[in-house]
Amino acid sequence: GQLRIIIFLGGENHPTSSPALGEARGGVSRLLLTKYYPILKARFALRATASQFQAWSSAKGRTASSDAKTVEYKPIRSVLVANRGEIAIRVFRACTELGIRSVAIYSEQDKLQMHRQKADESYIVGKGLPPVEAYLSIPEIIRVAKENDVDAVHPGYGLLSERADFAQAILDAGLRFIGPSPFVVQQMGDKVAARKAAIDAKVPIVPGTDGPVTTKEEALEFCKQHGLPVIFKAAYGGGGRGMRVVKEMSEVASSFERASSEALGAFGNGSMFIERFIERPRHIEVQLLGDKAGNVVHLYERDCSVQRRHQKVVEIAPAPGLDP
Repeated sequence: GQLRIIIFLGGENHPTSSPALGEARGGVSRLLLTKYYPILKARFALRATASQFQAWSSAKGRTASSDAKTVEYKPIRSVLVANRGEIAIRVFRACTELGIRSVAIYSEQDKLQMHRQKADESYIVGKGLPPVEAYLSIPEIIRVAKENDVDAVHPGYGLLSERADFAQAILDAGLRFIGPSPFVVQQMGDKVAARKAAIDAKVPIVPGTDGPVTTKEEALEFCKQHGLPVIFKAAYGGGGRGMRVVKEMSEVASSFERASSEALGAFGNGSMFIERFIERPRHIEVQLLGDKAGNVVHLYERDCSVQRRHQKVVEIAPAPGLDP
């Protein structure tokens, strides 16, 4: 079958990315190199050096320091988690193991939620706002962080975790953002920009549009040129919303309009991205972890092919049945 590899920065539920696996970066590195190195050697040769990332960043007009002397390292003494529920509790647990003070935020409606009880400190945000809007209030989150001597902010997943403006606002406030840089968040959150980044990195891709598509006429033209089946995707969103698979030319116009309308409602932008649809693909992800000094490790692969409505249901790690 077809093999699709999604490479991104960040942390989701993965057996080898659990906070409990190492009390520090060195501990994680030792675990990766000792316990799993034979699997790594047999499956992938996915290594990236600081110099390679420096070269790629320089070509893009950015800077990526690979010289440890130019990087300012300060211990993180306190972390605010800009999220709620299970993900916040997991981060708090890791903070406790590392001796880091944990700070929770909560909406008025969530004052009895477990994540508030599990943190060392908790503060209300977004008084008078609905729960979701409260957790999306960037000025409120920064206010809490600044007033309570917080060193770093962890976005969790969902909510603000894929908002480049949030990552930038945290940095502008003089805080540390535990996650990808604003540039990476922006690049990977935009399917068109992500596709271009893949092309620049010489990653094989399937045929797709070079830019956002805003009219059904453009969609019809692409389908006539590249054939069916195709998939319409929200250009500036994800999570399975704003997506339609089209297998008949008679369905192109109506499917495009429905997908675009759904994307507009969910993400505030109805622009679409179109690419050839791969029948029964294997969805393989390789997760990367890097720091600002250019040190990069990968956390092995997982198979995310079991999906419902374009959303992952089961993730299997290591991925079975891959060629060495």
